[in-house]
Amino acid sequence: MTAGDKRKSSARETTGEDQDSPFGIWLSRGLHQLFDDVANEPIPDELLRLIEEDRNK
Repeated sequence: MTAGDKRKSSARETTGEDQDSPFGIWLSRGLHQLFDDVANEPIPDELLRLIEEDRNK
């Protein structure tokens, strides 16, 4: 079993559905419609500053 096979198996176990099934496709599209805009927003400067400060510790 390859790593890709393990990920596919794990995804099916988590959702109970194959991602290529009609439900899996519908779910994926719906989640993209809901969250793509948020995921594509720039990271706020304050958060980037905090991450950089923590990285330098």
